[in-house]
Amino acid sequence: MLALMTETLDPEDRKLITLARSARARNAVREGAAVRDETGRTYVAGTVALDSLKLSALQTAVAMAVASGAKSLEAAAVVSEVNVVSAVDRAAVRDLGGETTTILLAGPDGTLLTKVLAIG
Repeated sequence: MLALMTETLDPEDRKLITLARSARARNAVREGAAVRDETGRTYVAGTVALDSLKLSALQTAVAMAVASGAKSLEAAAVVSEVNVVSAVDRAAVRDLGGETTTILLAGPDGTLLTKVLAIG
């Protein structure tokens, strides 16, 4: 089990967690995610679970950023009951943001559990 992180978050990073948490609750999905691009725009998404298409919330948020013309990512956040950022999610963030892009993982209550880099 992961220990809760006690560090103070930058307000923009806290906003990402809040947006991800809101998407999860609003859409009643397993995960919510938010990413911030190089211009400060945010993209918010929930898990996609169709018969023909399955994407994690983080993959969906990255895809939304790319489809909207983002050239890079500054940070990403995912809110989930699962206490790990998958290799596939890290790869999606890394593809757009680079290896040193920070991914914040928070629990359903918004408490930061850990920070990881896209490199893994």
